[in-house]
Amino acid sequence: MFCFEDVIGSDILFSDSGGFVSANYYLFKHIPKTPFSRYILGEAVKGTSIFKFGSGDLKLMLVSGVHGNEIPPQIASLLLMEKLLNNNNNLNGTVYFIPFLSPKSTMQNVRWFNNNDLNRSSAILGSLTNKVLRKAHELNIDSLADFHSTSINSNPGREGIFCSLKPLYESYEIGTYISKKIGSEVLSFDVAGSAFKGALEDECNLSNIPAVTCEVLSPHGYTKEESYLRSLEQMEAFLSYFNVL
Repeated sequence: MFCFEDVIGSDILFSDSGGFVSANYYLFKHIPKTPFSRYILGEAVKGTSIFKFGSGDLKLMLVSGVHGNEIPPQIASLLLMEKLLNNNNNLNGTVYFIPFLSPKSTMQNVRWFNNNDLNRSSAILGSLTNKVLRKAHELNIDSLADFHSTSINSNPGREGIFCSLKPLYESYEIGTYISKKIGSEVLSFDVAGSAFKGALEDECNLSNIPAVTCEVLSPHGYTKEESYLRSLEQMEAFLSYFNVL
């Protein structure tokens, strides 16, 4: 019997965060109804799952679902994983995906996990995003991209790429590359963590992993096709910067 785990590597990063993400109406409405998607959804029930594509020396990590009600990047992750599944042996590097950081939050279509904002707690030992940060270091990840969506009345309230000039200038280089390639606005800061404390992107940059946060515009808890396809463009541009595709 064909087993997806024979094609890609998978691991459960944290079991207490599991949830039936298919219960999220807007997510399930737009994801491909394929055996592979059903497999990924099944793994989400077990907890925060990480999936490995390719086997090259360069190692990248793409994260989505830090906020469970930000639907577009979670759909985009599934779409890109489906695409890479057919090119798994031709990648110029290794790509790790965490498509649903908090499946429980996605299932409930809520922003926080257990009353905590995961994008403000990455420096707190034991938090779910801190586990991601520690896993990125364990895997010797070369760069990480965290994908979000923002509603028009929230921060930043527009499509853009968060990055920083210090301590890792490559964060800014990645952000400007994505901007030039697909037109997302560069939202740069002089120093990582100077505006927001505990964001996964900032904690990565502060601990020597070049990282960016990519935002697309979409109401929280909802998506249209153009929003998740735009998030997919951001993901592909990130991989393109490293010549993985």
